[in-house]
Amino acid sequence: MPLHPQARDYLALYPADLNTDLAALDLAKIREMRAQDGLAAHRGSLPQLPFVRDEVAEEVPIRIYRADRGDGLLPVVVYFHGGGWVFGSVKRNDAAGRDLAIRTGAVVVSVDYRLAPEHPFPAAADDAWTVVRDIFARPAFYQSNGQVAVIGDSAGGNLAAVAAWQARDAGLRLAHQALVYPVLDAVMDAPSYAEFAKGFGLDAEEMAWFVQQYADDVDPLDPRLSPFRLPDVSGLAPATVVTAGCDVLRDEGEEYGRRLAAAGVPAQVRRFDGAVHGFFVLPGLFDQAIEAREYVADRLRESLFPAG
Repeated sequence: MPLHPQARDYLALYPADLNTDLAALDLAKIREMRAQDGLAAHRGSLPQLPFVRDEVAEEVPIRIYRADRGDGLLPVVVYFHGGGWVFGSVKRNDAAGRDLAIRTGAVVVSVDYRLAPEHPFPAAADDAWTVVRDIFARPAFYQSNGQVAVIGDSAGGNLAAVAAWQARDAGLRLAHQALVYPVLDAVMDAPSYAEFAKGFGLDAEEMAWFVQQYADDVDPLDPRLSPFRLPDVSGLAPATVVTAGCDVLRDEGEEYGRRLAAAGVPAQVRRFDGAVHGFFVLPGLFDQAIEAREYVADRLRESLFPAG
């Protein structure tokens, strides 16, 4: 599959996600560099919203966004950022949270889940589930009308998918799950892992390193780590799966979408041809990011604001 010209330009500057020798990787130094965020200017604008507030769901830090000036009840979208369970924060993804609130018209709750390796599996998944459960338990606090959806990109997509099956099993009805190039299978044996193993932004070895940091010695078939391995996907929330055409994670996302549809779950899968991992959060670099965001927002609005 040919790379999109914008993806080619991006890879010329950032040939790999970690861009370092994994054997000699200094996690503290990489985190310090990422905190400075050389890509901040490309993550989108920071529009002023009537309501942006940092809160805590039980012990999990969250940031709540609301784009309208009213005080009525609205649907809630829970957002889990990417970063391989090792990097990222609500602050770093502030532009994405604001944009999501504007595009969907919902209350957006962005989750600052604990990071590995200091907080290994299942800490991030536990934090994600804690927030989802809290929104159902305290709807008035979130100005929620009871309609709740989840969205996540990359490792955040993993957390969204895990929270979706946990909600089903707990009898809590999610309106939608939006999974953006999600990490769904720690077995890492899909053909796209070989096809895009190196030179496409997120290398296969780097993805294995992320899994090791989060879930070393964990059974890769555990559905809390690999929702792709969930034995029964029937009854899960309607789904939107976005994949990047040149990404090691492409095949597992698309196959998961097919599994959902085969089990009777309303599901759409959309591949962005020539795109590389991470494009969704960099609208300043990728025109496809704007297209993907509007597509996902449309899907969320259809579930959260049903006609009639």
